[in-house]
Amino acid sequence: MNSPVVPLPRSGGGRRPHVIYLAIGFPPAAKSSAYRLRETANQFVALGWDITVITICQEAWEREYGLDHTLSEKVDPRVKVVELPLIRQDLETDIRAFSEERSLDPAGWIARLRKREQKLFPEPVFGGWRYDLEQAVLRVHREHPADLLLASCAPYVNIAATWKLWEEHKVPYAVDFRDGWSLDVIGGGEAFSRDSVSGRWESKVLENALAVWCVNDPIAGFYRERYPQLADRVHVVRNGYDEDSLPDVAGRSPDPAAGLTFGYLGSVNFTPAFLESVLDGWRIARRDDPVLARSRFEVRGHIGAGAAREANRHMDLLKEAAVDGVSFGGPVPKAALAETYGSWDALVLMLVGGRFVTSGKVYEFMATGLPVLSAHDVDHDASNVLAGHPLWTGAVGLDPHRLAHSFSEAARMACKATDADRAAARELARRFARPAVLEPAVRHLTELVRPTTAGTPAPAATASSGDVQL
Repeated sequence: MNSPVVPLPRSGGGRRPHVIYLAIGFPPAAKSSAYRLRETANQFVALGWDITVITICQEAWEREYGLDHTLSEKVDPRVKVVELPLIRQDLETDIRAFSEERSLDPAGWIARLRKREQKLFPEPVFGGWRYDLEQAVLRVHREHPADLLLASCAPYVNIAATWKLWEEHKVPYAVDFRDGWSLDVIGGGEAFSRDSVSGRWESKVLENALAVWCVNDPIAGFYRERYPQLADRVHVVRNGYDEDSLPDVAGRSPDPAAGLTFGYLGSVNFTPAFLESVLDGWRIARRDDPVLARSRFEVRGHIGAGAAREANRHMDLLKEAAVDGVSFGGPVPKAALAETYGSWDALVLMLVGGRFVTSGKVYEFMATGLPVLSAHDVDHDASNVLAGHPLWTGAVGLDPHRLAHSFSEAARMACKATDADRAAARELARRFARPAVLEPAVRHLTELVRPTTAGTPAPAATASSGDVQL
């Protein structure tokens, strides 16, 4: 993992090897996936590759979660980014741009749009981008022949473009599934059968992939069981954290007499009922615990997209909870993460799902060295990641009274934690530093491809040597 970087030998003709990276959500998109995409691109550059990132236009992200230009500051300047003029029509908020059909029947218009999208590729919302993405990868390849394509999903329509380049030019490829497609990561189990349209797409693309990346062991296990002939090519490549996001916590001395500050940072992608349970737990804790009665709970991040951004039931609940010391401060730019974490005394990890869900935030939370309160199912992969963390309250589910006890426990930890406790928490998280996670994975792809002749890609591997070790 810490071996020195050895650049690839140049391809025939003296050129550097070239990778096309389908990475919709690349900076400056204010998406949680942007961190993983950025580090992956930077690692390719560090290992001697030319890289072309294909993503969508910035206007598209302005319609959704917004932009964070501080995310782009750490993108290696040698990374070439191609932005396609693709944008979600359903997120348009200017009614002057609506057709008569949409104005008179908005629900029907959306339903018909979804049908048209899925005729091109079996994915709602993004299926209609298929042909634009296919033409983009072919165009980039014509201009700068690719030795590898890496597709990051979601959206899963990226695999259609991946397959197109394979069909026409046999460019080797890998798929970063992250959460997986045929797996329902929230409910567990199969999202669609192998003989469905989606299943046939997934099967044929994975059959020829050099490698398949998943973010945790349960998801990787699902895919190895689903495609046993491909088991050796399925690798766990976890999310991680960035060192520059961490606060200075040495010598902290919270003042219980003045009250503590609890914080949540991340997208609010759970149900209003989920949020209500956490807020009820907070109210009970404030009623029963004098320290918490003087404390505050700050929620930061994205709530809703498009016209529903910060205009939904979640916002109503947070406003109603203002009397209980709860506030919402909006998204946090990447450059301000360390400062934000540094202003809090304990963190509230709110996560949906169960054993197939980890979430990228868990690594950042544990690496801060602050106490972490878990507000998620007991059987959740985040519990596996946090096991052994000296400042973790443990997972108790979403019962408000149990959560109230966790709030009190986190407050106690915050007041009693020593520098040694905080250092131990950070040391436990160190193996999840983003470069430590992604460098071995990118190096593994590099070793699989090793192009030797310009314009002549190496043949697709039929197996690899096991998991990329973290």
